[in-house]
Amino acid sequence: MPPCRLSVRAYALVMSGFLIRTLATMLALWLASAIVPGVDVGGTVTLFLASILLGVVNAIVRPLMIVLTLPFTVVTLGLFLLVVNATMFGLTAWLLPGFVVSGFWPALFGSLVVSVTSTVVSWNIGSGVRREVVVVKR
Repeated sequence: MPPCRLSVRAYALVMSGFLIRTLATMLALWLASAIVPGVDVGGTVTLFLASILLGVVNAIVRPLMIVLTLPFTVVTLGLFLLVVNATMFGLTAWLLPGFVVSGFWPALFGSLVVSVTSTVVSWNIGSGVRREVVVVKR
């Protein structure tokens, strides 16, 4: 028996949380494209792919960037994290055709809109994460 087998119910909870987060990021990206001049999302499919890709970039690349830029972040009292967020937003646009960010300032303001919108949505829907600890004695 595999050590990490999820029940059907647990898998459904995980996937519904993923879907809700993806929809929240889609809303945030749509809002950023509506508010910030210089941010343009091609269509619904591009919006969906951009939300998935932004999540992947934030999960993989962003922690590395935070560690590598730690001295700048300390010297600027954390303000350099805004630049890191804008870079992740711009990297997502660079990787995905149909998602256009036309410079640093649109990337900065777009990432701020996405961050604020995602935070507000997270406050309203909760973390959606259920943690369980299973101890197996052999």
